[in-house]
Amino acid sequence: MHTLPLPLLEFWSFGVKEAISCIFAVSFFITLALSKFLPLGGLPRYDFVLIVALMVQFALVYSGLETKKELIAISLFHLLGLVLEIFKTAPGIGSWSYPEFAYSKIFGVPLYSGFMYAAVGSYILQAWRQLSVRLTGYPSHLVVIILAAAIYLNFFTHHFIGDYRWPLTLILIAVFWHTKVHFKPMAREFWIPLPLAFLLIGFFIWIAENIVTLLGGWQYPNQTTSWQIVHLGKISSWGLLVVISFVIVAELKFLNKCKESENKLTN
Repeated sequence: MHTLPLPLLEFWSFGVKEAISCIFAVSFFITLALSKFLPLGGLPRYDFVLIVALMVQFALVYSGLETKKELIAISLFHLLGLVLEIFKTAPGIGSWSYPEFAYSKIFGVPLYSGFMYAAVGSYILQAWRQLSVRLTGYPSHLVVIILAAAIYLNFFTHHFIGDYRWPLTLILIAVFWHTKVHFKPMAREFWIPLPLAFLLIGFFIWIAENIVTLLGGWQYPNQTTSWQIVHLGKISSWGLLVVISFVIVAELKFLNKCKESENKLTN
């Protein structure tokens, strides 16, 4: 019986574990796509997406693929995303819009929108566990938290005092210059620079965003009359949002390790 060479087995294992990590994100975007064509009767499309997202989230926790602690973290991502969505779609800002009717809208934003950010958090949490992720060269926790907070605030303040995305990106690269993400698909451990990981995840989210806007999940101002490709600059926006999600997960992991160490000492 022939077996695959170890490099191919590692690659296969990586693909399988990445697919498992993307369960929530993929199911969410598939639901958005199918909702464009499925006969929903009198149920508004955005409400249908919300119901399915909640069902998938419940199924992940019930099956054990996500823990209750991870659900709390994902809920935080949802809240942060929803606040950003409400601000960005406000009449005076109008960065994008949700033109369709829904019962589950709050300040013009469907509640399902927060799940887009939760999906990113879910992926990071799952991949961390599935691929036995560990970090080396991680900078000061205080510096990282301040940087993540500044990135999040810039999404709001750039409408009033200018966009500091690129200076923040340069600071980000400098802060994480020596940080490596180590992951183990099977037996061998690999690594990539953390800033590159941010860029890659942001790029794949940008691809998904193009598909979703094509199917009417939401609209940017230049897409109201006819669909156009999402601006390449959004890759940097998504990459920076990934930074926020990653930092939250990394800090939670750090806190959990501290608690585990304390428990071992007390026992």
